[in-house]
Amino acid sequence: MQQDYENFISKIHQRTGINLGLYKEAQMKRRLTSLYQKKGFSNFAEFFLALSKDSDLMNEFLDRMTINVSEFYRNAKRWEVLEKSILPELIQKNGNLKIWSAACSTGEEPYTLAMVLSKHLPLSKIQILATDIDDNVLAKAKIGVYSERALNEAPKDVVNKFFVKEGSYFKVKKDIRDTVTFKKLNLLADPFGGPFDLIVCRNVLIYFTEEAKDGLYHKFSSALKTHGILFVGSTEQIFNPSTYQFETADTFFYRRK
Repeated sequence: MQQDYENFISKIHQRTGINLGLYKEAQMKRRLTSLYQKKGFSNFAEFFLALSKDSDLMNEFLDRMTINVSEFYRNAKRWEVLEKSILPELIQKNGNLKIWSAACSTGEEPYTLAMVLSKHLPLSKIQILATDIDDNVLAKAKIGVYSERALNEAPKDVVNKFFVKEGSYFKVKKDIRDTVTFKKLNLLADPFGGPFDLIVCRNVLIYFTEEAKDGLYHKFSSALKTHGILFVGSTEQIFNPSTYQFETADTFFYRRK
């Protein structure tokens, strides 16, 4: 069984460039076993054979592998800190901010960023790069249509100002959508570019091994300007920030020294 899984990881890496070995094994194996069993396969070898022949199945596999759970203003208190404390400081240093939403999923995070930034800057001056490994979620993000559930934590005035109701769904208005550029990127394999003033990568790193996380923190640090900020999720506190040339700016915000 273990050899079967390791062969699968190796073949997927060769075929897609995605290294599943850098994800926490127990979680990833459980998720993928459940998927192949649901599809009627009895092992990873059979599953890979089917994946190589069926692009729809490959897309479903990639969806299952990447964790696409998101909502607007997730952990609202942290967005308040960003709005009231972090952004004014960054804007004072450099009016035209270069911002990256890494592992943006279906777009809730970068659109939230644009909405928060709009309190400080005109929308015409806001440019956000948003990346994810999954083509399907990027396609959904570009459309910008969401269920009411995704807006649970969004302030009412924000919903009224930046969304248009379409039946039982809510569509992000075009002027907000135009501030975000979506692009495919594999965090574990691709170069990051930069330098950025602000990188937001939340609720993704928890799925990676300690070794993968260590590598990503170094890459994030290198991709930030001096005094740039990394904003992570509420279960992703960095306990040794100085290892990555970071200092704590606030809870879950790290400043590049």
